Amino acid sequence: MDRISRITPPSEQARAEAHERWNSIAKPLGSLGLLESQIEKIAAIQETPNVSLRMRGVVVMCADNGVVCEGVTQSDSKVTALCAKAIADGKSNVNVMARQFNAEVYPVDMGISREISHPRLWNKKIALGTRNIAEEPAMTREQAEQAICAGINTVRDLMEADYEILITGEMGIGNTTTAAALASVLLNKPPRELTGRGAGLDSAGLERKIAVIEKAIKLHRPSADKPIDLLCKLGGFDIAGMVGMFLGGAFYGVPIVIDGVVSAAAACIAYKICEISREYMLPSHVSSEPAGRLLLEEMGLKAPITAELRLGEGTGGVLLLPLLDSALAVYEKAHKFDDLGIERYTKLK
Repeated sequence: MDRISRITPPSEQARAEAHERWNSIAKPLGSLGLLESQIEKIAAIQETPNVSLRMRGVVVMCADNGVVCEGVTQSDSKVTALCAKAIADGKSNVNVMARQFNAEVYPVDMGISREISHPRLWNKKIALGTRNIAEEPAMTREQAEQAICAGINTVRDLMEADYEILITGEMGIGNTTTAAALASVLLNKPPRELTGRGAGLDSAGLERKIAVIEKAIKLHRPSADKPIDLLCKLGGFDIAGMVGMFLGGAFYGVPIVIDGVVSAAAACIAYKICEISREYMLPSHVSSEPAGRLLLEEMGLKAPITAELRLGEGTGGVLLLPLLDSALAVYEKAHKFDDLGIERYTKLK
């Protein structure tokens, strides 16, 4: 955890140089919008205007949530283990999509409620799932810090294997409940405004989910000003692992992509722990879950994709890759004003 205090801002010089390169390309200024600023952000993180996204990985944090026993989900916890195995087998949704864009998928067991042995599943299990937040805190402080450190170390290990961008994903039945509970506290808004149907709850199930979140918040009285304590009371091991990834990206200088609402909740916790970590985050899409857009706004971030996605596993984050690749192709290869003998555009006031 001491690494968090040693996080420093990315290179503003490299960001400025990347911005100047964009402005030298023969096109209207800023005409690739958020994609230009994301390439500039990556340049700042990598400390060079010569951006590289050759090695890309998707880390899927897998864990179970004790709150599932309250009937807040359409399926039970055994689905987490089944889906984690499918990801490890390379057969899940995220695997299919990642292969299209040359990304490698790494599933991580952060707290699946069953023991799974698979050569492609990284075992960083904290416990056999969290406790039921409607009755007691999800995890101890020691467990939360252990999970955060596991996420930081995951970034370290993949950085040392030459990965240049990492996408956060998750698999855990019940984690839209924990994400909505965290978002309610982080955004200081009632659970009813932020809680969605997850994988497909009916109206009665949604009401039950909202009531459980309200009960948990009333019971534990968490504060957004104490983000690790908040994580302990209402979070999940998958979310804690992603918190670590966002903090690890900031420490090790690796851009970390935010996926959907669960990933955004983790990013916002990391931001509350260390504001500088935001400078190493790349938002990908605005989740169709109610809290998705608001969590990004809380961090001052904008996502380039609005497609009502809610699949999870990191799939929305993967879809950022072809957009970045296309923007990077223009950044590296498009003709320049100087080459064409055309006067540069200037910014109008």
